Amino acid sequence: MREPSARTHAIRALIELRKKILSGQLPGGTRLFEVPLAEELEISRTPVREAMSRLAEEGLLDRGKNGGFVVRTFGFDDVVDSIELRGVLEGTAARLAAERGVEPDALARIQAVIGKLDACFGDLPSEVDFDAYSELNAEFHRQLASLSGSEVVKREVARATQLPFASPSAFLPNNAEIIAFRRSLNIAHEQHKALVSAIAAREGSRAEAIAREHARIARHNLEYVMVKDRSLIGTVPGLALVVE
Repeated sequence: MREPSARTHAIRALIELRKKILSGQLPGGTRLFEVPLAEELEISRTPVREAMSRLAEEGLLDRGKNGGFVVRTFGFDDVVDSIELRGVLEGTAARLAAERGVEPDALARIQAVIGKLDACFGDLPSEVDFDAYSELNAEFHRQLASLSGSEVVKREVARATQLPFASPSAFLPNNAEIIAFRRSLNIAHEQHKALVSAIAAREGSRAEAIAREHARIARHNLEYVMVKDRSLIGTVPGLALVVE
C-alpha cells in the first residue's frame, strides 16, 4: 500500500487542530508548538506547520512573538463586528448585482436554491430540516457573493465568513427545539426571497439594505446564546473561544 502523502497529512492535521480549537479542547491563549503536536498526531513537523499557518490565515491562531502559535480569543464585540462586516460586504455584493444586472442563468440558479430551501419547512412550525437548510443556506450566500460580478467582493465575503461564528449558517444546526431560532429562520428565508426579488428588479439600495438586515439575524441569535441561554454555547463551533 502507498504511504499517505504529505498533502494527506497536512489535511488531517488541519482538520484535527481546527476541531480541537473550535470545541474548546485547546482554549484561547494556549501556545502550540510543532514538535509536540507532530508527536501527538504521529506525523512530521511540516504538515503541522502548514496546518497552523492555515489556521492563522483563518483567524483562529496568532503567531507567537517567540515562535509557535497561540490560540486566539475573541471578545463579544469581535464577534458582533465580524457579523456586521459580513453584512456590509454581502450588502455591497447585492447592490452591485442589482446595479450591474445578473445573467438569467445565474438568477435561475439562486432561485432554485430558494425553492429547495422552501422544501426544508414542513407544515408545522417545528418541522424544519435543519441539516439541509444549513447546507442550502451556505450555498445561497456563496451564490449571492458571485452575483456581484466582482472577484474582489467575492473573495472578501469569503474571508469575512471564515470565522465559524460569523458564517451565515453559524446558528442553524441542532437548534430545532429553540422557538426563538425557529422564528428567526422563517424571517431569514423571507429575506432570501426579498433579496433576490430586489436584485432581479435592479433595486440596488433595497437589495443592499435587505442583505445587511439579513446578517443581523445572526447577531440576534448570538445575543440569545450568550445572554439568555449560555448552555447552547457548545452547539455553535467557535463560541468556546469567546470571552466577555
